[in-house]
Formats: sequence, C-alpha cells, structure tokens
Amino acid sequence: MSNHEKTYLTKANFMLHGGDYNPDQWLDRPDILADDIKLMQLSHTNTFSVGIFAWAALEPEEGVYHFEWLDEIFNNIHSIGGRVILATPSGARPAWMSQKYPEVLRTNGARAKMLHGGRHNHCFTSPVYREKTQKINRLLAERYGNHPALLMWHISNEYGGECHCGYCQDAFRGWLKKKYNNDLKSLNDAWWGPFWSHTFTDWSQIESPSSIGESMVHGLNLDWRRFVTDQTIDFYENEIVPIRELTPEIPITTNFMADTHELIPFQALDYSKFAKHLDVISWDAYPAWHNDWESTADLAMRVGFIDDLYRCLKQQPFLLMESTPSMVNWHPVNKAKRPGMHKLASMQMVAHGSDSVLYFQWRKSRGSSEKFHGAVVDHDNSSENRVFQDVAEVGKTLEKLSDVVGTNRPADVAILYDWESNWALNDAQGYGLKTKRYPQTLVQHYRAFWEQDIPVDVITKEQDFSSYKLLMIPMLYLVSEETIARLKEFVAGGGTLVTTYISGIVNEHDLTYTGGWHKDLQEVFGINPVETDTYYPSDRNSVMYRNQSYELKDYATIIEVNGATVEATYEDDFYSGTPAVTRNEYQGGKAYYIGGRLEDQFQRDFYQGLINDLSLEPVFKVKHDKGVSVQVRQATESDYVFVMNFTEQKQPITIETPVEDLVTGREVSGVLTLEQYEVRILEKKK
Repeated sequence: MSNHEKTYLTKANFMLHGGDYNPDQWLDRPDILADDIKLMQLSHTNTFSVGIFAWAALEPEEGVYHFEWLDEIFNNIHSIGGRVILATPSGARPAWMSQKYPEVLRTNGARAKMLHGGRHNHCFTSPVYREKTQKINRLLAERYGNHPALLMWHISNEYGGECHCGYCQDAFRGWLKKKYNNDLKSLNDAWWGPFWSHTFTDWSQIESPSSIGESMVHGLNLDWRRFVTDQTIDFYENEIVPIRELTPEIPITTNFMADTHELIPFQALDYSKFAKHLDVISWDAYPAWHNDWESTADLAMRVGFIDDLYRCLKQQPFLLMESTPSMVNWHPVNKAKRPGMHKLASMQMVAHGSDSVLYFQWRKSRGSSEKFHGAVVDHDNSSENRVFQDVAEVGKTLEKLSDVVGTNRPADVAILYDWESNWALNDAQGYGLKTKRYPQTLVQHYRAFWEQDIPVDVITKEQDFSSYKLLMIPMLYLVSEETIARLKEFVAGGGTLVTTYISGIVNEHDLTYTGGWHKDLQEVFGINPVETDTYYPSDRNSVMYRNQSYELKDYATIIEVNGATVEATYEDDFYSGTPAVTRNEYQGGKAYYIGGRLEDQFQRDFYQGLINDLSLEPVFKVKHDKGVSVQVRQATESDYVFVMNFTEQKQPITIETPVEDLVTGREVSGVLTLEQYEVRILEKKK
C-alpha cells in the first residue's frame, strides 16, 4: 500500500515529549511547582497532560469551582513554549458526588452496588453522571478553549469496565430492541433460545450476564460485550458535546491500553469501533522489559504488533500517551530499565508510527499507590540522576526528528485482528481452554515479517483489503457472511490469503455454520476442514513440509481436499499422511490453509516462500543478525530508517546505500556496530 502524504495529528509539527502532570497534588508546595517549570526545560520536554484526575481540585464542593491553580499551570507551561493536553476529569469522581448521588457508582455482575473509590467506578448510563461530566467539561472548554497552549483534548482516562445497574439493564434491552428490530423471535433465534429452555417471551426477562444468573448463552455474552463497547462510546460522545461545540478545531483523543503480561491488545472494549469516534489514536505502553520469560527481541516484536494495530485503526500516526522512563509499580516484578533501553524503547514507538513519547508520570507522588511508579522527576527532585538524564537524551533526539512527524508506514502485507472473534473464541467451551491464545497466534505469524523488516499492517475486518498483496487471518473463529464475501473477492482479485485451524467456525451471532465449512470458504480454499484434534500440553505431532519436519502442538485439523494442492502432511496419529497445509488457486489469487499450530521455524520457512513469490521486500535493506529490527517511516521526499538492536550484545550491521544519520548529521555506510540496545536513525533522501 502506498501513502506518503503527511498527516499532522495536531497543530504541532514537532515530536511531543512530556507526559502526565499532576500539579493538583502539589498545590500547597509552590516551590515544587516552580521547580517543575525549570526541570521541564532541562529535560527537553514540551507537552504535558493535565487535569486527568483533578475533579476534586477543580470542584471540591458541588457547584464550587477552583480554576485559578489551573490557569497558573497553563500560563507557566506556555511561558516556556510548552503545550498542554487538557484532560476531562471523569476517570475518577470526587467523594461528594458519590455520597450525594450514589447512582453514579457501578453495580457489579453479582448486582452489588460498589463503594466510592478507585478509578472508573462509575456507571456509563447514569443520567446524573452524564450531566455532571458535561457540565465540568463545558466550563473547561469555555475557560481554556482559546488558550494558546491548548494542543489537544484527552477525554477521561483508560476507559474500561462495565455496570449492571437498573439503568444499564434498561439501556441494554433498548440496545437489543434496536439491534433485533424489536423482534424477540429474531433475538431468540440468534441466541439459540431453546437451549436449556432459554427462550425469552418478554424483553423485561433479559438480564446482563452474571455469575449468579446466566453466563452460558454465548449469543447473550457476545451482545453484552458489544453493548458495553457501544455504551462506553455513547458516554464518551456525551462527554465531548460541549468540547466539539466550543473547540471544534482542537483534536480529541482518549488513551487506549494493552493487557500487560504478554502485551496483547486490550480485550474489554472493541477499539475498532471506538477508533471511529476519535481524531487521534493514543495508547499507554508498559512492556515488561528485561523479563525472564522471553527475549528482548520477542517483547519488542509484541510491542511492534500492537503499535501497528493501533496505527492502522485510522491509517495515520498515533501518540504514545503514557510510558515509563524507568519502571512501573504494578508488574509482578518491577524492574528498572537498563542503560540504553529507555531511548531504544522510545524510538521503537516512533519507528512504528508514534509522533510522541509521553510519560506517566512527570513527578512521582508522595503517597498512595503510585508513589513508586516511574517518573521523570523522582523523589529527590534532581536533574542529575540516571533516569532524568535518559529522558533528556530522548528529548534531544526527538528535537531532531521533526521531519518524521506526520509520516506513515505503508505496507503490502496485512494481518487481521478482530475483537469480537476473540470474545467468541474465549467464550467457546471447546478446544483447549488455555491454548486458544488468539492474539499470541497472530503474533507468531507477524514474527516472520518483523524479523525480515517487512512492514505489516494489523487491520480489522471493516478495513479495505484490496490494497494488500498478502492478507493473513489466523484463527478467525467468528466470521460473518459479509466478511467471507469480502475475503472471496480479495482472492478473486489476485490477493493471497492465509488462514489456519479454528477459522470460519461461527457467524456474527456465535452460531456455528451448518453443513460443514461455509460453502464459499470451501470454494476459495478448495478444502473442507472436517475435524479439529485438540492436544494435551504433552502431546506432539509433526508435519512434513518441503522435505523438512516441523513440530506441531495444541491443534491439528483433519482436512478433506476438494481441489486444493497438498503442501504438507501430518507424520503421526490416525491422520498420518493426510493433508496438513494446502494451497488453492482461486480465480486471480491463492488461498492457503495451515491445519495445525506449528513451530516458529515453519512460519519463517512458509512465509519465505510467499515473500519470494510476491516480491515482498524491506523498504530499506540493512544486513543484520537476529534481534536487530529495521523499521521505516516514509514521506514523499525521504525515508526515515530506524535500526534498533534489541539484544544484549554488540551487533554488526551493513548499510550498502549511503544515508545521513539524523542525530549526528553525518553520512554513514558500510559496516557499523550497534552497541547493546543502541538505535541509529537514518534519512535516505528519495
């Protein structure tokens, strides 16, 4: 896919560097606030997110507002040439509101009303909470909408969670009536109502899933998750009414997340839907660098996958809204970043499409749960410690990357990620309960291209397929007839499609397709997958592909061939010698089916064949060993090349075409050595 036009996310044409600033925690320490302004300049930071959890400071009593302190913060940041990302405070409401209006508190799945506390403990449907958030947001927009430091709106913070109160039950039923055209029979058909006598005869009988009620009707579970996404978006849309009205030219974002241990996309909300309502995608990245269960390069690959997913939600650059310059305080083990890692990790985000490096947090809290979470300014208030100096170095580097701002990363290869399919697969009471691992499986296929520096778009089912040479849809368990038709059109038009075991099993209602695999899939792939064998963790098989044996675990599909060419066969069990991997020519394109979960080396070798067949190449070739990654952002005039060493050893690289080092300004070519965790940023003029 080719798109070299720049897209500026904000009015700033420079890399944003800074992060979450909580001056409301230090209002009784003017000396600290004065130090902050001095330290901001020393750290080469320029952009600060303020007001995220400041509701109690802005409105300490109902109808009593204190904005003077925020006025001063805006003016002080502006005085040093800084910019402000202004947050709405709905992520944590003040205690007086919970006390006076208990309806704003959430009700959990067991139908118990939650107490005041924590964050995001609010009902998205509550009329009172919607009224209160709109009111405070209007006051903020009126007061700061024309301030020259205002760069962007940050709506709430890390939306998530769900409420099961009466308001939400009514809203869910209304959502269902609209979805099913007020026809209970359509709902009962979609949810397979006769199962366990779960046919509903009145809308009022429907309740959200609950541990003390119904949780086994998969159609209900799936629709509830869709409703939670839609209701969260609806709450967000209510929040931004005065902001759109009063500041239509100021872009809006909210910070997306990732689930942390294995760094997979956040599961609770369908971000492909939410993205349509944002001007800019931003996300909070907290990889567990230096962990003891994977290599640094493997973790970097996972970071790259999520970067590419969130970038592709709007096919434009994104913002890194939160990261840590040192460590977090909520991993099982909170390990400090080693020297060099902060710069490397920051530049990787930029390499994959971020136009910012922003932190949580600017200054460490003195108390409560985040007092040991990493920050630019530590409890010592010093500019001399290692972390502060690391941040300053990143800032100096970012100041030389203004030409990179707005550039994208076009790709000829795409892999499809689908939140709804993952919800449905995780709900399925079948296969291996601990081995489904849908996001992790996608990363296994992404790996073959990441290791070869070939850019990959991670797209969703609503996006256009036609511009890609290769589309991968591993484990796409839930797929509608509409999507099947689009996949068929993609292959017919000359595209190459790859799918795997446990794909195309259920439709959009989580109902299985009857009569075997969907007839259009059978036609495109030239096969019918007739049985899935699920392995115990100790079970193994192998597959013979091009005279080489590859280990198989977890899943094996028994395949009936109806016109496809057999590319590989199983070597063991009762289906020994039968097809394991197939290829089918369909009109102008090809469709491949991989029947089992195979080792990484198989993915490397299999996709190497497609890389050769489709003439897929890196944008800029750098010769290097495993563990080094090369990512390129492209503009009309130049390619910006990031060469990153994600290993603990020195790594030789070879650059055959002379290019300019953007940091040093010198021309480089030939054999270079990257130190541990070193990154080189190069410009190749067209």
